[in-house]
Amino acid sequence: MHILAIDQGTTSSRAIVFDRTLRPVASAQKEFAQHYPAPGLVEHDPAEIWQSVRTTAQGAIDKAGGEIGAIGITNQRETVVIWDRESGEPIHRAIVWQDRRTADLCHRLRDEGQESLVTGRTGLLLDPYFSASKIAWLLEHVPGARERAEAGKLAFGTIDCFLIWHLTAGRAHVTDATNAARTALYDIRRGDWDDDLCRLFGVPRALLPEVLDCNAEFGTTDAALFGRAIPILGVAGDQQAATIGQACFEPGMLKSTYGTGCFALMNTGSTIVPSHNRLLTTIAYRLDGQVTYALEGAIFIAGAVVQWLRDGLKIIASAPRSEVLARQADPAQQVIMVPAFTGLGAPWWQPAARGAIFGLTRNAGPAELARAALESVGFQTRDLWAAMQDDWARSGAPARAGTLRVDGGMSASDYAMQFLADILGAPVDRPQVLETTALGAAWLAGARAGLCAGTDEFAADWAAERRFEPAMAQDEREARYRAWQHAVRATIAAAGD
Repeated sequence: MHILAIDQGTTSSRAIVFDRTLRPVASAQKEFAQHYPAPGLVEHDPAEIWQSVRTTAQGAIDKAGGEIGAIGITNQRETVVIWDRESGEPIHRAIVWQDRRTADLCHRLRDEGQESLVTGRTGLLLDPYFSASKIAWLLEHVPGARERAEAGKLAFGTIDCFLIWHLTAGRAHVTDATNAARTALYDIRRGDWDDDLCRLFGVPRALLPEVLDCNAEFGTTDAALFGRAIPILGVAGDQQAATIGQACFEPGMLKSTYGTGCFALMNTGSTIVPSHNRLLTTIAYRLDGQVTYALEGAIFIAGAVVQWLRDGLKIIASAPRSEVLARQADPAQQVIMVPAFTGLGAPWWQPAARGAIFGLTRNAGPAELARAALESVGFQTRDLWAAMQDDWARSGAPARAGTLRVDGGMSASDYAMQFLADILGAPVDRPQVLETTALGAAWLAGARAGLCAGTDEFAADWAAERRFEPAMAQDEREARYRAWQHAVRATIAAAGD
């Protein structure tokens, strides 16, 4: 008996079949189109996403053979889809988490003093990153959408919810607590949609799905899809699923996932830790009705900067080539890249900022740009690391050994991970299973189905493939980090008001 994990990401959909020991036995992946209607705007075609999920899921099942006992889903968070309840057809392309079209709305609400309400209820900030302002934009700009929403004819969902709707042939309009917590409409203390926030953003309650635990019964697939009805028993947003997959079950444990963006989460247990550094307070997971909270820092551009080297500048043919070039870079050329292509995330939260490169000379070339791109991810992670350590200390919690667990596609780069350890001044552990996001979703579903081990045994089975120890001198580390901070402030200044 196997477990199917559907991992619907920002640039591709993957399906991985795991056995009962949670070892991957088969996988399939398919990229899909990114749509950029204007600068700062990012959209996906929901129909293409759904088709990519169907194709990869069937492909992985066919490769694995054997019976699928349960399905777990993990997904890009905050991305918004609204669709017709009768036809299942979206009313607009999906508005992606990276999209900044609602910056003016968020700025206006912040000027009106509404951010304290949003942060107090949700742990989030007033930023275009989160779902609520995107929903508001769709209801305002798609003709007839608001009237249809208020009449109960439309459904909203993050990508997990949209997939469950189609997997169950429209029988289930549900999401999990981690995805709900990213909408800026969900009270993370009460565990329910918040009427005040719905009024603030003009979102009818009739539009919203039911919120379940991460390890709940989300429905069963339509038998016509995979030959038999399969229960969907686990759902978590991608970063929370990676936290689970990294077995970060103890307060103070910290992981960082490097995909399109970079997202660091620190488990804070049953305690909601308010941030003094503009990090997010969020739900790490909710299992059997018990909520575990986290501090989170979001970097919008991580692996995407390598894609830009490939697809934008065309100086590399594939992602691994970036590491080869970086190792060839002239050490005397201290080029710094601030990849604020869609604004700056935590702890800066500057949606108007755009990418910048500093320190260019006539001798700087593709190798120096590749090195600066990889190192930008380490610098941004240090911003989050420092903020989290400070918030954790302010909470009065006991200090823990400072080790960062990493995962995601970019963590395969030895160069990037060694620089990360160097600039943090702390060990970086890379696990044996890099696909921890899918692993977390598979464990949720498998444990719920009774197919695999519980929490303690799963955590004990976690193992590092490699530990990267810091090798950079302290003086150099701090000098380079100061140069990074200067570059970020100059980037923000260039964006103006």
